[in-house]
Amino acid sequence: MLRRLIALLVLVVPLPAAADLGVSFYGLAYHFDRSRARDMGLDNEFIAGLGLRYRIPHSERLQWVFEGAAYHDSGRNTALIAGAGALWKVTPGWRLGGALAAFKSDTYNRGNAFVAPLPLAAYEFRSLTLNLTYIPRMSEINEVPTLAVWLTWWP
Repeated sequence: MLRRLIALLVLVVPLPAAADLGVSFYGLAYHFDRSRARDMGLDNEFIAGLGLRYRIPHSERLQWVFEGAAYHDSGRNTALIAGAGALWKVTPGWRLGGALAAFKSDTYNRGNAFVAPLPLAAYEFRSLTLNLTYIPRMSEINEVPTLAVWLTWWP
């Protein structure tokens, strides 16, 4: 049923001519409290995964971004993420913004899905975007503050 609904939306909803679809390659994680991360088994720093990013220009300085992905998280579990946000053009390459993201992983929030706001920074050069986010310590949800880095390729 869900596949049919998505197929219908793709056929009926017009896409903006300037929209882009990119492939995201996850990435790296840096844990600010490395000893705590190691003690808790949350020290995986190679968070390999794949995602799709869809961006739509809103104006010359603002773009909407939507991303869905699966990656191997800091606790070595498969994490699923889906989010929507906005990036503001600070310089020709740098973008700053935020997103609201839904997460599902056995590593976070005792395995229960949750939604969290995340800050975003991105540097765009040619057909690649370097993405960064800071994931703060949130009691019971995420025990170790982390910086995550991944690339998006725009074919």
